[in-house]
Amino acid sequence: MKKVTPFLWFDTQAEEAMNFYVSIFKNSKVLGASPASVYFELEGQEFIAFNAGPEFKFNESISMFVNCEDQAEVDYFWNKLIADGGEESQCGWLKDKFGLSWQIVPKQLGELMGDPDAEKSQRVLQAMLKMQKIIVADLQKAHDGK
Repeated sequence: MKKVTPFLWFDTQAEEAMNFYVSIFKNSKVLGASPASVYFELEGQEFIAFNAGPEFKFNESISMFVNCEDQAEVDYFWNKLIADGGEESQCGWLKDKFGLSWQIVPKQLGELMGDPDAEKSQRVLQAMLKMQKIIVADLQKAHDGK
């Protein structure tokens, strides 16, 4: 186990959540399971999930950030993670069916917002603030002033 590992508190769905996440990410695997907890890896990041009861719920103060190469990856992760009861939010954020928040962000957002031309960068920011799922083509149009 790595020195620092995210620990996710579920009511009773730790194994279901693990199987859901492992089915979505290509480079993932189950590392182990017991009746109370599961261990898994997504894209090299290890996780522990625990069945600990309904006392605590996820909220937006913690989220999983998924750095996407392109629109196809954004679409893939967005659609998979909102399936079966997830919720869309603003600016590339969503909650999956377990209530865990995810940020699905194309690398182009950082590139376009990092433009040294403040006017272009601001147009990209304003476009992103109006989106739920981030659309790379719309960010590019805003950047280009179209």
